[in-house]
Amino acid sequence: MQRSAVGQLADERGIAVLTPKSLKDPEFQSVLADWAPECIPVVAYGNLVPADLLGVAPFGWINLHFSLLPAWRGAAPVQWSLMHGDEVTGASTFLIGPGLDDGPVFGSFTERVLPSDTAGALLDRLAKYGSSLLVATLDGIESGELSPVDQPDSGVTLAPKLTSEDARVRWTDPWVGVDRRIRATTPDPGAWTMLDADRVKLSPVKLRDPEPSPELAPGEILVTKAAIWVGTATQAACLDQVQPAGRKLMNALDWARGVQLHGMSFQ
Repeated sequence: MQRSAVGQLADERGIAVLTPKSLKDPEFQSVLADWAPECIPVVAYGNLVPADLLGVAPFGWINLHFSLLPAWRGAAPVQWSLMHGDEVTGASTFLIGPGLDDGPVFGSFTERVLPSDTAGALLDRLAKYGSSLLVATLDGIESGELSPVDQPDSGVTLAPKLTSEDARVRWTDPWVGVDRRIRATTPDPGAWTMLDADRVKLSPVKLRDPEPSPELAPGEILVTKAAIWVGTATQAACLDQVQPAGRKLMNALDWARGVQLHGMSFQ
């Protein structure tokens, strides 16, 4: 466990930090009530705020959520957006209510999804621009110039927390599905596949390398002088970096030199 960047900054500035295991903790609720906050911004909390706490701040709890609501309500909006191949995403600020990310929206911005984006890279950009959106939202609430607008009933999609099984590569998917799944689960929880009884983590794959893509069955491995290819339901994927169990991330070709891969397949 490490102190978060927010916690470190607060410590340096002498700002008190509460770290309850649950917002239902009576001691936490008592302290929060004593502080009498006017408005409570929330970022990446990942749990519902108890209904009896929603009224503790007269201007409410304001959430910065990394999707264009009502799309991708839930704990992993960036990951599911990438998994489904969205070309545009963004972030929204909204007033938290008793439901899951369904409160009225104060503001939003859009961001183009790059073909090379991982969840980590995309989230970094959204967090950077989202911080400005959150500040602007709080300023608008304070001045009385900003009012939230109800979300539409149509276009609702859900983004539950990713499991380890969600990050397992399905080589029977088309290449584009393999690519999206790996990028969506990088860096967390980390894309993986099985080689016999060993779990191998994978970095994003490539479509082509210096040589043409060979024809391979799903999961079938082919090692050449220039690349390691793995078959999918369509074009073969070219591995970039891998992380064998108990080792650090390494170049796929360097890994292949120390492993007998002839005739083997990923599962």
